[in-house]
Amino acid sequence: MTMQAAGQAEGPDIPPRRFLLAPAGRREGLWLAIALALLACLPVLLAARPQMTDYPSHLARYYIMLDGGQSAWLARYYDFKWSWSGNLGVDLLIWPTAKLFGLEPATRIITAIIPPLTGLAMISVEWTLRRRIGVGTMLALVTIWSPALIIGLLNFSLALALALFAFAGWVRLEGWRWRWLLFLPIGVLVWLCHLAGWGVLGVLVFGYEWHRRRGFGALLAPWPLALPVLDLLTGGGPPGMLSYGHNVANFKLSIWFMALRDQSWWLDIDSLGILLAACAAAAVFRRFDGRLGWAAVIFALLSLALPRHLGGGDYTDYRLIAVALSAGCLAIDWAPPRILLWLAPVLYLIRLGMTASVWHADSREVEAMLGALDHVPRGARIAAAVVTERAVWATDTFQHVPSYATIRRDALVNTHFAEPGVHMLHLREGGGEFKDPTQRILHAPGEPIDLAHFAPARQADYLWYIGGAVPASLPSGAVVIYRTKRSLMARLAKASPAR
Repeated sequence: MTMQAAGQAEGPDIPPRRFLLAPAGRREGLWLAIALALLACLPVLLAARPQMTDYPSHLARYYIMLDGGQSAWLARYYDFKWSWSGNLGVDLLIWPTAKLFGLEPATRIITAIIPPLTGLAMISVEWTLRRRIGVGTMLALVTIWSPALIIGLLNFSLALALALFAFAGWVRLEGWRWRWLLFLPIGVLVWLCHLAGWGVLGVLVFGYEWHRRRGFGALLAPWPLALPVLDLLTGGGPPGMLSYGHNVANFKLSIWFMALRDQSWWLDIDSLGILLAACAAAAVFRRFDGRLGWAAVIFALLSLALPRHLGGGDYTDYRLIAVALSAGCLAIDWAPPRILLWLAPVLYLIRLGMTASVWHADSREVEAMLGALDHVPRGARIAAAVVTERAVWATDTFQHVPSYATIRRDALVNTHFAEPGVHMLHLREGGGEFKDPTQRILHAPGEPIDLAHFAPARQADYLWYIGGAVPASLPSGAVVIYRTKRSLMARLAKASPAR
């Protein structure tokens, strides 16, 4: 009888409680994490148009770049000058993929690949360090759809994924005498995608080496990644201003408060609290792996020390907070019971589902807005006025929608990133009053929206307004020719017709 009972306990009829409380198999955690990482592309798949804030302006830049001056209208309004810099990731990928699939499908494909690629990179880091997937990776998946990706910082997001893969490779090849030679081009590749991604890789490598051998050797360890420094030293570094902005202390506090900002205040704040609590608990119970933990601490400190604007880029500090949270979660060295391993991704799935749902609805609204372009001629000059509500927590996805006018109508629009000396795209017409962020109207509840003297409209044929509130006034003589629930297109009276 005893032998029979023992056989039953060890056989296939394992009690559910014992099964759930047993450690998950190594491959079980790995395949679960891979499936979850692949799901990260869901928002892009469900939306006809990705609802990243900056996405339309990036798409328009690629359109102008690929046109190469063939369109008379684009040649009149825009100038595109290639420059060797650490911010070219997706710009370079667009060349071959657009020839194969067309511009808009190619951009959407690349955009859909970046989130799963980031998730797979996170998995590669923990698997390389521990040969298993624990609760750390399951929590780190929450940071895939960070504010940087939601805003549409595509080059940085691609560079971040590559930096994580490269770091896993650095660890995997430890002790190989030729590792330094391999990482010379790897460092350049990550830098070419985005300067900040290259910096992330450097910090990850330094943190890992500092944990292993604290001292001067750790400082020198990342030297194979330093080849891009030659470009910086010879004056080829990113141009642009360095600025902390106003009320620095309040701003730093606010970006940490908005570390996981997406659509829901309570969900985003609770998510931040859960990740911070998990990292703190891991540190208290000595489950915090210093091989990644040091990098997490450095990223957090850099988010406080670095300026907001650096080398023409915005949110230099803000984007590092999610990186700090990701590294902190990956530093959690705990293989929990099976039930907790399977429950840990629930937060990620809830957030992913909400993002996908909102994107699907907003994409349909954008399609309705784009109907306005059927009522304007090719080569039109369009002044966009897009309202951003101060009291709304959810990320504003409509700020650059008017950039689609360049793609559909070869139009001049004031929503492009065209800062002289910073961006490769330049404006031939319009000047300082016709580029991002001249379209943005910060609005508080109850304030009237007065567009009677909207500055960009003085140089335009049409005014494209997007916002939830109805404008109190339009420029004199403006005639509304198209309207949706949240937008209108008006023909302006005094502007010269597009030629």
